[in-house]
Amino acid sequence: MMQYAKLLFVALFWGGTFVAGRTVAQNVGPFSAAFLRFAVASFFLVFVTRKLEGGIPLLKKHQIVPVLLLGMTGIFAYNVFFLSGLKIIEAGRASLIIATNPIFIALFAYSFFKERLTGINIAGILLCASGAIIVISKGNPLIILKGDLGSGELYILGCVVSWVLYSLIGKRTMHDMSPLSAVTYSCLIGGLLLFPPAVFEGLFRDFGNYGGADWFGIFYLGFFGTVLGFTWYYEGIKELGASKAAVFINFVPISAVILSFLILKETLDLSLIIGAVMVVSGAYLTNRR
Repeated sequence: MMQYAKLLFVALFWGGTFVAGRTVAQNVGPFSAAFLRFAVASFFLVFVTRKLEGGIPLLKKHQIVPVLLLGMTGIFAYNVFFLSGLKIIEAGRASLIIATNPIFIALFAYSFFKERLTGINIAGILLCASGAIIVISKGNPLIILKGDLGSGELYILGCVVSWVLYSLIGKRTMHDMSPLSAVTYSCLIGGLLLFPPAVFEGLFRDFGNYGGADWFGIFYLGFFGTVLGFTWYYEGIKELGASKAAVFINFVPISAVILSFLILKETLDLSLIIGAVMVVSGAYLTNRR
């Protein structure tokens, strides 16, 4: 029962990252915000990894390149796209676009790792993709056909590409490396890669201009969204199995939409509601085994 409660909190924490990211992105540059997020996350992750696993294992020669790629895709690229997109579009809409990750992961896993896709999985992919089109186009799919997508939507689609690459690389990397160690290394490497562009963007120049909401958002992203989120999620996988733990991820866009409505006062238009039902249902069917 405790693990189920933790996984529900994970879904809530990850839904809240869209609200925190939307808030932070209005005043803090994407490179600076992403670097500060993973400075916080890395500090706590090193402590957690030492406590739970007795230390951070030294990388073997064949692990160096995959771990570098994890940092470049899931940390550097994903978070720059994430914060750049949230500066422009609503948090709830962004969360539903990112919720299409499972369909692309499933398709690439089928293509490269020969993972089986059932008829239900394929139906889920089609349903999720249709819902995403409704969300992205705000109910007018002709916008996509005309190529009139906004830059915010394109940034968030960049998140999807980055996370798919991160997931597929991680699938290979974690054959001989614990998930927590992989996350810790990717956060450390991603943070180091983010530091130079953050300095160039004005990290130190603007440091004193960040408000209380900005600092709380950065801490939330780093601690609740990264450290607690990943730690409890992997605990859930260990105790309950990957398939049961993954079901709770379907609650992330729902919590994001609700929190965005309650905290940011974002509107819930019909296209968002219909798209949300289709995306979440499709993501569930895509992951069903």
